[in-house]
Amino acid sequence: MKKYESYIDSGVDWIGQIPSEWQISKMKYYANVFTGNSLNDSQKLEFESDDPDHLAYIASKDIDVNTTAVNYENGTRIPRDQVNLKVAPAFSSLLCIEGGSAGRKMAFINQEVCFVNKLACIDLEKKWLAKYTFYFLKSEIFQKQFTESLAGLIGGVSITNLRNFLMPIPPNFDALEIARYLDHQTALIDELIEKKQRLIQALEEKRKAVINEAVTKGLNPSVRMKDSGIDWIGEIPEHWDIKKLRYLGKCQNGVSAGSEYFGEGDPFISYSDVYKNASLPDQILGLAKSSELDKENYSVLEGDIFFTRTSETVEEIGLSSVCLNSVPAAVFAGFLIRFRPQNPFQELNKWFSKFYFRSHIVRHHLVKEMNLVTRASLSQELLKSVPVLLPPINEQIKIGEHLQEITSSIDTTIDKIYSAIEKLKEYRQSLISEAVTGKIDVRDWEPSN
Repeated sequence: MKKYESYIDSGVDWIGQIPSEWQISKMKYYANVFTGNSLNDSQKLEFESDDPDHLAYIASKDIDVNTTAVNYENGTRIPRDQVNLKVAPAFSSLLCIEGGSAGRKMAFINQEVCFVNKLACIDLEKKWLAKYTFYFLKSEIFQKQFTESLAGLIGGVSITNLRNFLMPIPPNFDALEIARYLDHQTALIDELIEKKQRLIQALEEKRKAVINEAVTKGLNPSVRMKDSGIDWIGEIPEHWDIKKLRYLGKCQNGVSAGSEYFGEGDPFISYSDVYKNASLPDQILGLAKSSELDKENYSVLEGDIFFTRTSETVEEIGLSSVCLNSVPAAVFAGFLIRFRPQNPFQELNKWFSKFYFRSHIVRHHLVKEMNLVTRASLSQELLKSVPVLLPPINEQIKIGEHLQEITSSIDTTIDKIYSAIEKLKEYRQSLISEAVTGKIDVRDWEPSN
């Protein structure tokens, strides 16, 4: 892209030079910046979305952090005539200024909305600056100011600080052309990102299908089959066995202790180690001041299978992670259940276990039987009732090795796609930052065919 004819020093080190016809100003001199409403449940009503007497009520959760899309049809509406109602006008920007999404969630709205007090509205007096300002919120120079202004336990930026943020102000025509250019370019990038995300989803589905097929049907498509006796498993190879988990080994809950127990000492297998990995990570980062008795009772040996025991949702319960190599002196968390096979080298192979216990068979059984009150919890009795398909041990090894090879290839491809997505996001960020600071001149730009 070409540059502007001439530049001047902005007077701000982290902005650098700007086109000579631009200026730097505090946001408050060009925009009306204000927070939203703090309403109780009785003030939030459900009305048809096309009712002209009511406004959509937008919370931070209604803004997609990746696409900046707004869910106007969230079912919550506010009467227009409600006293002291703060309204964000159409063609203004909403920005999350408090909590975990502060500075990251933002949207350019196309209709009037009522909104929560964790969001700020940035309404430009000069409407030709409106869309440009939305892109400015996404830029590195805005994000730098926002990050440096974060304060408080939950992290937030005050309206006073936000109003004093510095922003480059281009002339009318420049602002409109920058918005037009970024609308087009970011849409192309976002479309490409979406395609790559759909590809990841397809690969993940393929991965699940390959695992489920192998651990329920084996690797020989011509093998004789028999009815498993379980309707949602169907037929299995005739020479395979089925046993409940209780007949294959013993269960043990993890160690429960106060905060002083953790942070130093010997290796500690955490909930996260199991939740995120089908096999325990090679490097265990957690530490615990475990006694010799703890190390005996809560040991971590090759072939052990760990299950997540408690969570907010059923979907996160019973996720497994297999220990492929013993971890000397280690103990494991109280939010986990350890299953130790009685014959790990003759009856239940560790590589087969890695894939089997994360398959749809185990998930279906646990979710179907789980009782959810305030938190989901997996009991040892329920875990022991899980049906386990048992090919001969040599066949288990072959299935495990086959799945390790196939899934490693798929995972490598997925990692490469994720890396490409991150590079596209970085490119989009760079493109926005260069355009809104005048580092590139887009006034004569036209989209190519």
